Amino acid sequence: MDKVVRAETAGFCMGVDLALNKLDSLIESKERGSIYILGPIIHNPQVLEEYEKKGVITAESPEEIPEGSFAVIRAHGVPQNVEEELRLRGINVIDATCPKVKKAQLLIKRNTTDGRVLLLYGEDSHPEVKGLLSYAPSGTCLFDSTEELKTIELDPKRRYCLAAQTTQDRVVYEEIIKYLESKGLDVIVLNSICDATRQRQEEAISLSSKVDHMIVVGGRISGNTRRLVQVVETAGIRCTHVEMAEELPLEELKKFKKIGLTAGASTPKRLVDSIQQILEKI
Repeated sequence: MDKVVRAETAGFCMGVDLALNKLDSLIESKERGSIYILGPIIHNPQVLEEYEKKGVITAESPEEIPEGSFAVIRAHGVPQNVEEELRLRGINVIDATCPKVKKAQLLIKRNTTDGRVLLLYGEDSHPEVKGLLSYAPSGTCLFDSTEELKTIELDPKRRYCLAAQTTQDRVVYEEIIKYLESKGLDVIVLNSICDATRQRQEEAISLSSKVDHMIVVGGRISGNTRRLVQVVETAGIRCTHVEMAEELPLEELKKFKKIGLTAGASTPKRLVDSIQQILEKI
């Protein structure tokens, strides 16, 4: 191998940094009461394991968090009613929702209170999506592709509001917008895809055109990491997705002259560094 080229945008985004800083500050403050996270604070198993060692407890449901303890809301956000329930039960809520996700939540709320139905481009099982849907009081319609949207019968007499999960593919979102415009529907389009996500995807596509193979590092449950793999493969370049250095197919990678390296928004810098060092030695 002649060269490893690393994307400038690889690793933690601003929202992840802010969420982890809030959790770190709470741990360092030594406040009384146990510290809980409602679901993984970010989608990276290695980071979550480190916080477990520091005594942070991951709860799967609000009911698991006892009164008087601290509940840190994950970077992906939570449904409105869940946050309200926690506060009503006397739990100390620390909101670590990514500012971009919070902005999307409030945009949806502002533009659907007049009866507009939310059309949301996102993943059904993703925690961010569950939160976003809760901010639309007039009804919702969720889909994860242009093809799925085309199978949904939309009422021309109704008014709609279109939004996207913040880590979705901007190119696909533009296709969705064009499709809805062709239907002549009354639709307000929200710009809810994070700029950091767009930049990361654009750099991955650009980088993939200059290398023989791409490595994407990040948690397998991370939506934005999976999307990076998707956009690279769509660009026609072979791609390997790994969570840890041990998963690198070193023998296979030896045959490539130039390898591109990028990472999802919840991937620690030290993990990307270690993988880069290994690649540079083969």
